[in-house]
Amino acid sequence: MAYNQMSGTLPPDIGSTLPNLHFLDMASNRFVGQIPLSVANATLLRQIDLSRNNFSGRIPANLGNLPYLMQLSLGRNRLEARDALDWEFVSSLANCSLLKELRLAMNNLSGALPASIANLSTQLNTITLGRNQISGSFPSGIKNFVNLVTLAMNENLFTGSIPDFLGELADLGSLILYGNKFSGNIPASLGNLTALNELILFDNYLEGSIPVSLGKCQGLNTLDLAGNHLSGSIPMEVFSIESLSNYLDLSSNHLNGTLPMEVGRLRNTPFLSVSNNRLSGELPTSLGDCQVLQYLNLSNNFFQGSVPKSLSNLKGLEKLDLSSNDLSGSFPDFLAGLPFLKLLNLSFNDLDGEVPVDKIFSNSSEFSVVGNHKLCGGISSLHLPSCSTQTSKKNRSLILKVTLPIVVLILLFALFMTCRYARKHKKNSPPAELTSDAPTKLSYLELMKATDDFSSENLIGVGSYGSVYRGVLGDGKTLVAIKVLNLVQRGAFKAFVAECEALRSIRHRNLVKILTTCSSVDLRGNEFRAIVFEFMPNGSLESWLHPDTDKKLYSKRLGLLQRLDIAIDVAAALNYLHDHCETPIIHCDLKPSNVLLDGNMTARVGDFGLARFLSNGTNRYLSSSSVIKGSIGYMAPEYGMGGQVSTHADVYSYGVLLLELFTGRRPTDDMFKDGLTLQNHVEEAFSKGAQVTGIADPSLFSDDKEGEDTSDLMVGMQASERITRCLESVLVVGLRCAKDSPRERITIKDAANRIETIKSLLRTAEMNKSPFNTPCLI
Repeated sequence: MAYNQMSGTLPPDIGSTLPNLHFLDMASNRFVGQIPLSVANATLLRQIDLSRNNFSGRIPANLGNLPYLMQLSLGRNRLEARDALDWEFVSSLANCSLLKELRLAMNNLSGALPASIANLSTQLNTITLGRNQISGSFPSGIKNFVNLVTLAMNENLFTGSIPDFLGELADLGSLILYGNKFSGNIPASLGNLTALNELILFDNYLEGSIPVSLGKCQGLNTLDLAGNHLSGSIPMEVFSIESLSNYLDLSSNHLNGTLPMEVGRLRNTPFLSVSNNRLSGELPTSLGDCQVLQYLNLSNNFFQGSVPKSLSNLKGLEKLDLSSNDLSGSFPDFLAGLPFLKLLNLSFNDLDGEVPVDKIFSNSSEFSVVGNHKLCGGISSLHLPSCSTQTSKKNRSLILKVTLPIVVLILLFALFMTCRYARKHKKNSPPAELTSDAPTKLSYLELMKATDDFSSENLIGVGSYGSVYRGVLGDGKTLVAIKVLNLVQRGAFKAFVAECEALRSIRHRNLVKILTTCSSVDLRGNEFRAIVFEFMPNGSLESWLHPDTDKKLYSKRLGLLQRLDIAIDVAAALNYLHDHCETPIIHCDLKPSNVLLDGNMTARVGDFGLARFLSNGTNRYLSSSSVIKGSIGYMAPEYGMGGQVSTHADVYSYGVLLLELFTGRRPTDDMFKDGLTLQNHVEEAFSKGAQVTGIADPSLFSDDKEGEDTSDLMVGMQASERITRCLESVLVVGLRCAKDSPRERITIKDAANRIETIKSLLRTAEMNKSPFNTPCLI
């Protein structure tokens, strides 16, 4: 009776009326209510599978009356355990001496596991407890289960250390403990587990070094230690595990040293990430031996030297991120020869030379080179200087000897005149020019002409401090967006200055580009302030998620991959603002209406009217006094309690935006009242075992294929399951960003890495092997 659409409750006398029942399998239906106590009267039962329903209440404490029970699967329900009485079923199950599988993941089980778990059958080979709220230390009774193959305790509240005795469970194949609060060292005894194929420990508080002994686990296909506090160098023995056929993720730790040449032994690994660490030295040429790599992320480290040409051997590579390192040397134009490369990030290095214009380098939405100040050429949207022919050293020397004294005199005179002018006009001068390639400032009359006298036909948006108009400059070709400040509104001028200051010296492919400003008077003699931006032809994300049906512009729906790309773009913008600006910037008002989409549907974050600078590069907080703190629904809860403005607040807003992007629901919808929030809505749906199709935006599952971008995923029997798991994974990332407590939120770097990984694995690996989609093994 499994995998149907049956609903209602189970008959209270089901066990009494069917005393000879051997198998009770009603998984993946819509049953509600409590599990009848009479089930224990069917004493011949071997298997009970009631997973993926909506059963609630306690788990019956009389299941120990089933002497032949071998499997108990109750995952993905709403079953509860809050106190010792609720956990009595564990003591009862000690009588089931043949029990081999206990699956309780994704329920509402809380509190500490009872000590009586140690009395369960020693024949147990599977225990899954993931996605509950179970707390306490690692249950010592687990050491009794010498036949254990799968142990999943992920996404609970377990604390303390991971015990050494796990290394004695010789048959253990899957150890999944991610998303808890485990601390201390990774036990070296895990190296004794020669049958281990999955070790997933990410998002804990583990510290110390990576055990060299893990190199003895030659059956591992998945190793994920990301998001901990691990330090020291990466043991070369880890790279000797040639069985790593799923992925290796060591990102977001404190690892140092070099990336050893032995990395080339990962010949069967499609996914490798060591990003967000403190690794240094040159990139090993042996990376070119990892010929099945599809995703390689080495970003946010201290790697030096040139990009090795051996990377051109990675013919299957789809994503390569080398950003935020100290790489130098000639621009790696040979990467254009990688036939499947879809995303290339070389930003914030010290590369020099000419950027090509063909293949991947012909589309600015697929690559980034921002922050490399010695580059030239490339497509026009990069705004790089042209590459001119080099003058001979001899001629250059002669020119310098003749012109240098003259130039110095001219510069000194210009400096003197500039200082005089600046002192004279300092008080009345508008904010400084915002970009080095900005056009001449425009007058009120020019903007009036560009917008046809600020006509309503050209009005494209109204915000807190003004209106935005579509305009065409005097050349008749340049399309711009003109933000006109309503200076009568309190705080508008301050917002104008803040936005100019925030955008004056920053540049990123995912930030809206400001072209120039206008500080003048209108025809009535009133003060006039405006900011001129690059025009975004596809409007705001808000308009795509919640379209006005009268506007044809938004008649196409956003597909799954488009939404993932937008999520990655916004995270990249915040990561740049928080960690890569000379003075970190907090946006303070991230929401869909402030995310704009260019002609290639690349997301650009805009509206910096509330942006704030951190006082210095090491302080991640700013006093909240006199600070305007954002929009209702997207504003971090600590602001309502007088908390400090911090980068954590932007992460919270990003989490809410992420949930809105994939559920299609605003956090301010009418349904969210009386304490119910968008986050609560998603969390409760998961805890009740709801299908993700009931949570996600219905337009993602529409039969109308216009705008759909997942056609390349619709191949194979597992396509639907992969997409479902992808959506679950993204929503979990959103929840982790939008935690009420700032300290519990992941960083924007982590969020970006996870979304990129989800998208990558959606196309390549089986999603049920990825921890970023939080497998529960129900």
